[in-house]
This record gives sequence, C-alpha cells and structure tokens, in this order.
Amino acid sequence: MGYLKIDRIGPEGAIVNVQLDRPEMRNAFNTEMAREILETFQNLAKSHARVVIVSSTNSKAFCSGADLIERNGMTEEEWKEQHKLFEEAFYAIFDLPQPTIAAIDGYAVAGGFEMALNCDFIIATKTSTFGLAEATRGIMPGCGGTRLLSKRIGVHLAKEWICTGKMVSAIEGNQAGLLNRLTTTDHLLEEATKLAESLAKNAPIAVQTIKKAIDALYKMEESQAREQEIVFYNRCINTEDRLEGVRAFVEKRPPVFVGR
Repeated sequence: MGYLKIDRIGPEGAIVNVQLDRPEMRNAFNTEMAREILETFQNLAKSHARVVIVSSTNSKAFCSGADLIERNGMTEEEWKEQHKLFEEAFYAIFDLPQPTIAAIDGYAVAGGFEMALNCDFIIATKTSTFGLAEATRGIMPGCGGTRLLSKRIGVHLAKEWICTGKMVSAIEGNQAGLLNRLTTTDHLLEEATKLAESLAKNAPIAVQTIKKAIDALYKMEESQAREQEIVFYNRCINTEDRLEGVRAFVEKRPPVFVGR
C-alpha cells in the first residue's frame, strides 16, 4: 500500500508534487511510509524535476509526526533502529539538489513540522498550526527541529517553542519569520505552484548551486565563506545555460535553460 501520491505539473513534469496520503492517521508516518519517502526523494534527486512540492491529501493535517501507535511497546533498540530510517528519510528531503516547497494546511506538528523545516520554503494556510511538543512526551525533536527552526525564527524563539512544546498558529509563525507565504486553503496549491514556476524557469544548475551555497555558507567564518562562495560560483560558469542566459539577454528573448 502506497502512502504517497506523485503529481507532475507543468512542461515535461518540471514540478513534482509529492502528496502525503495517509489521511485516516493525519499522515502520521510509520516505518513503511518513511521507507517510501526515502525512496521517493532518492529517486527525485536523480530525476529531471526542477522543483518539488511536499503537500497533503488531507486539508486537516499536513503531517502529525511519527505514528505513536506503531511505536507503542517498542524496545529501545527497535525505537533507535526505526529512528535511523526516519533520519535518512528527512535527510533525503533536506539534501535534495532541487528546491523544495512545503505546502501546509492544517496540523504540521512533531515530525510533521520537522518535515516542513527540512524543505527550503514553507507556504501555509491561515488555519494551519505548528508545534514541536516532544518535550511533553519526554523526548526532543530528532529530525531537524533543534537544528533548523532557529535558522528561521532565531534562537530565543526556537528555544521557547521547543522547550514549552507550544502550539503556534500560522499567523504567529508568519510574524516570527517562519513562512515564505501565508494564504488560504483554496489558494494553497496555486501559491505553491507560482513559487515553483518562478524557480523552475531559471537555470537548474544555478538554482541548485545557489541552494547548496546558501546552506553551506550560512554561519561559516567570513574569510572561508568568501573562498567557498567563488568555488560555488565557478560551477555555474562552464555551462551551456550560462551562455544561453547571456544570448537571451542580448537577443531580448526569454532564455531556454536545459540544465547543462
């Protein structure tokens, strides 16, 4: 039984919408679903897709985290073994060369919030709710929450949200800088697709290199960051797309990028 639905949008399927599809469990991910997420994103990394949207078939929940029913009664060793799979699945999302957009409607809590944080951009409806409540269950976020939330909202707010386990409305999250866009349920996919199209029309090598550079250079010591920035820059120079971009500008026409 598959827990994901894959839709391709636009010319040649340049935009891929990966929909979480376990609605009866609010998309809580069990072992099998985590394996499917891992395999899907490993395959997408090798594909010609230019942008990936992660969304849900259930408007009430993006994802409610790990399936605690499956976890109930696990030994410590079984828990740790399963979590290794969860880590690999989330790293596959974060490490995807293509930019990723989390399109959130409803609850994005615990591992579901972390899944969104592992994406490059977050778009949410005004009725969405976020939260990392692991501290109220005797544990802590283990798939990116403590690493990634502070990069979006600052250390002081990240500590408050995670240590208290508070639920955060999309309005509050947007004010804190968590979101790229705030929208309504009716316009969620439209807004996500608009952003995806604005990314997909640009040279894929350039976009993917920019994504990697920003992640790598963030908080790097300045002199080292300057050196590494030029290393990334030079990866875009010897490409057909760089030549096409210049030609298109001179000829006053839209560029046609091929990813080479």
